[in-house]
Amino acid sequence: MHTVIVCVRHPAGSRLRGRVRLLRDTLPAASEVLSELPRARPDDEELRESIRAIRAEDDLLLGVLDDDPTGSQAVHDVQVVTVLEENAYAAALGGAAAVCFVLTNTRSLGEPAAVERNMLAARGLIAVAERRGARIQLVSRSDSTLRGHVMAEVRSLQAVRREVLGSGFDGVLLVPAFLEAGRLTAADIHWARVGPGLVAVGETEFARDPTFGYTASDLRDFVTEKSGGAIQPDDVASISLADIRLGGPSRVRELLADVRDGTWVVVNATEYSDLEAVAYGVLLAERAGKSFLFRAGPSFVRALSGLGPSAPRRGAQIWPSGGRREHGLIVVGSHVSHTNRQVAALRARAGTTDIELDVRSIVSGADTVLAATAQRVADALRRSDVLLFTSRDFVPGSSGDDNLAVARRVSAALSRTVREALAAKPAWIIAKGGITSHDVAVHGLGIRRAEVAGQLFPGMISVFRPIDAAPEAVGVPYVVFAGNVGDDAALARVVAILRGERQGS
Repeated sequence: MHTVIVCVRHPAGSRLRGRVRLLRDTLPAASEVLSELPRARPDDEELRESIRAIRAEDDLLLGVLDDDPTGSQAVHDVQVVTVLEENAYAAALGGAAAVCFVLTNTRSLGEPAAVERNMLAARGLIAVAERRGARIQLVSRSDSTLRGHVMAEVRSLQAVRREVLGSGFDGVLLVPAFLEAGRLTAADIHWARVGPGLVAVGETEFARDPTFGYTASDLRDFVTEKSGGAIQPDDVASISLADIRLGGPSRVRELLADVRDGTWVVVNATEYSDLEAVAYGVLLAERAGKSFLFRAGPSFVRALSGLGPSAPRRGAQIWPSGGRREHGLIVVGSHVSHTNRQVAALRARAGTTDIELDVRSIVSGADTVLAATAQRVADALRRSDVLLFTSRDFVPGSSGDDNLAVARRVSAALSRTVREALAAKPAWIIAKGGITSHDVAVHGLGIRRAEVAGQLFPGMISVFRPIDAAPEAVGVPYVVFAGNVGDDAALARVVAILRGERQGS
């Protein structure tokens, strides 16, 4: 047993303290964790309208550098771009939402390559905004369970702003909340919902990631850990739930007015009303001359853009043309326990031809295995839905970078299989896992630009509609399914929805 102190930081630095006991074998109820916090502000469509109005008045664009394709799970009717090309950014930003997701896929890369890709994308987005005479906000969209090149990606975007605009950002807002998936921040501690309770994220399997692991759950300590001690916890500012819920956007603006020199700011949030109050406060502070970079999970992108919730997509919203081919393809590369349970549940329902891609053979360079697997998938698609999954045993590399190299090789094999399977005209395609979904999109389906039509569940599991892609892929619903979201039955339910079965509706 150990004790976690749940604190709300007040302006003068005093703390409202509530003790929550976490048993290692029993998770607390969410109500127990949050019981000492101020009451949340009500849902407010007028506030969202105010956010949209400021963005329109200021001709304010939003560029989201997404380290894998799952960052768009909370938004709808925006476009994603997979190429580092300014004309593609301009087309995406020309939509009604004026939002462009650039899929950088940096979580699959080593740090130097991740930095280079971020800088190229940021320069291109800023150039598009300048030609339009507009201003653009940049979001470094990151994993809601804190994995990724945290410091390197932020430093790269700071460097681009200094290079292009002559000064860096005044502050970096750390907003990892993904509310729909049960990832929330209270008392500066980031939590993940597991069943009916919450667990501090540093105690989850995600914190043991072989490449991007960490130990801290308090986000101020997390910044210290990831900076190698260069930034101390007392150097990190915080916008508490008391600030947000009792003071509202004006209090957020007041706090941000004092932020300078790239200070990190932890943003607490357990509800969308928290994020929207912060978003409006940010816009007010920026109107007063401040500048901010955002290292954020999916939910804050929705709040910052002023978008509201959207009903899960079904039927004609998935197939606007009304056409629906016969069989679909499910591609699984993720190895987290969430995914393993979901794959097991899907297989238990039967109705799919299950084909395993042997990871050890792929890593050893056995191209004959890959060719044979691709042929089996194409043949099977003509008579049934196909589940293509990598063997579930983890094949480690010799280092963090080597682990990424192994993951890239396996993902490339999956993508090649999908590319060859397009000849069988799958009705729909699901990709499970961040790196997998990016590589299948780019190398399997040839997607350069796509529209996020919406999600299959509230705020989770996006449906992409390819716009600029391989001819066989245009118009085919492409479902991007993060490895770390959904309950055990989620994958089976997604397949049921795409099959048009009643239980999936």
